[in-house]
Amino acid sequence: MCGIVAASSRRDISEILLSGLQALEYRGYDSAGLALINEQQLLRHRTEGKVAALAELWKRQPLHGECGIAHTRWATHGPPTTSNAHPHVVDGHLAIVHNGIIENYVELREQLQAAGCAFISQTDTEVVGWLIARRMDQGMDLLQALQQTLPELHGAYSLAVISSREPGLVTGARRGSPLVLGIGFDENFLASDSYALLPVTNRFVYLEEGESACLTAGSWQVFDQHGQPLERTPKSSSLSLASTDRGHYRHFMQKEIFEQPEAIARTLEGRLTDTGLVPGLLGHKTEQLLAKVRQVHIIACGTSYHAGLIARYQIEQQAGIPCMAEVASEYRYRQPVVPENTLFIAISQSGETADTLAALKQAQQAGYLASIAVCNVPESSLVRSADYSLMTRAGPEIGVASTKAFTTQLAALQLILLALLETHSEDIGLRSEITRQLHALPQQILQALKLDKQIAELAEGFSEKHHALFLGRGSHYPVAMEGALKLKEISYIHAEAYPAGELKHGPLALVDADMPVIAVAPNDQLLGKLQSNLEEVRARGGDLLVMADHHISQSLAGHARVVEVETGGNGLAPIVMSIPLQLLAYHVAVLKGTDVDQPRNLAKSVTVE
Repeated sequence: MCGIVAASSRRDISEILLSGLQALEYRGYDSAGLALINEQQLLRHRTEGKVAALAELWKRQPLHGECGIAHTRWATHGPPTTSNAHPHVVDGHLAIVHNGIIENYVELREQLQAAGCAFISQTDTEVVGWLIARRMDQGMDLLQALQQTLPELHGAYSLAVISSREPGLVTGARRGSPLVLGIGFDENFLASDSYALLPVTNRFVYLEEGESACLTAGSWQVFDQHGQPLERTPKSSSLSLASTDRGHYRHFMQKEIFEQPEAIARTLEGRLTDTGLVPGLLGHKTEQLLAKVRQVHIIACGTSYHAGLIARYQIEQQAGIPCMAEVASEYRYRQPVVPENTLFIAISQSGETADTLAALKQAQQAGYLASIAVCNVPESSLVRSADYSLMTRAGPEIGVASTKAFTTQLAALQLILLALLETHSEDIGLRSEITRQLHALPQQILQALKLDKQIAELAEGFSEKHHALFLGRGSHYPVAMEGALKLKEISYIHAEAYPAGELKHGPLALVDADMPVIAVAPNDQLLGKLQSNLEEVRARGGDLLVMADHHISQSLAGHARVVEVETGGNGLAPIVMSIPLQLLAYHVAVLKGTDVDQPRNLAKSVTVE
């Protein structure tokens, strides 16, 4: 959730830290701060609100130093006030920043207070700072004090710590929350995401679970959970600064909506022939593995969960394989029954989603045939932990409300469907048709984006509404769920989705002229059923908007406002139908004047439970 940037250099790093925080602001924007060491003096600025407020304070009261840490916060313990903002300074010489949650902080805090430690904040982070500072008072150096403290901490964390007693040294550690070393020339860095460091380096070392690290301007070292040095080789990143620039678009979300044709083309590139998959999609000899699959379990959170729900319908309908899709936070706290030869698929944009990672860890002890990660970040914890991985290649997604990550996940799941069909179906025609539709998908998305102006005009009727209802059937019910999620995330309009057949079992009581009802209408076998549900809305005077396949749009024109969508085929219709719903949410949010890219109370990468 939160963002960390730290550095040790032979030059002033204050602007590097601020720039890094701005790159990470999608991870948290409740408050921000930085701490620098200048000639053995520890200096600090903190502000409520976004990084811009911190930058303004720095301009009025500049702080300089060659070693420091910085943080942008998504509040967990205590409200987003200046006193709760990171970095926390302890004992006058030590500054600490932290992502994650220390689950036993109450017990530790009581012990420290009994020993005379005075707490200023309500955070769990300050507890960690005091534990380290007390060990330094007993004679340990900063790195040793950090490493000796880690076993006392229960929960998830990534930490960066400095002390004016050891100027030039930055220490860090991770468990359950990402942390990466950036390797430069006469300077080295630490961050929770490599995006923050792209202006200064493209060489990275990704810390594994339980590892710690220390760095100075001229050196760096990684240690295992027992404090033993490790040999690690930096990896060069293919990310570029251009990929994280907003360009001529008003918002990152808008940019990412319009990037979807190219993003999906990257997802499919080099993976399809004219009639099916390029062999070895998931790795060497995976065809034999997939041939053993008798059931599929898909686990994810939020938007990724909706992608998994859509895949569930398609895997069962097309491949005839039983499939379950479940929210990771629910899956990890029950005792799932795992039938023999069950494939586990975990979906996450960042690959650092705490509940999804925990579900994967649980699954690895539960007897699954194998695990596959569908992810956008090659270096992420999820990819490194799963048996196999399929990268979505969406590129950086900065907007908190996911768009291109969702549609590229759906495209990647279509590839997994094809892989299953190759070993479970003799229907060559079906595989060829899915392949044909996938080849045409980027162009279909491009056509759907041409609806932007029409959707913007329709959005004007939503800006004063307080509630909205989304309807869909079959694989388009999760599409409706995703449309409702997008609208509520960025416009703050209460929106919920229902299977259209459930309308008369409760939600119909809410329908009136002030309740917009948005329906997703593909040209499939359930169309007649859906039309009956839409008549139920019309009969109650409901304000009905239908996203309709172009083949059936005329039949609905007299019954509702209709947006005609050229889907390109039933199999891929859920992907294409998602585009106008994304555009609707975006334009409604713009009209309402909300913060589109950084909606209140939310963050991009959810690394806490």
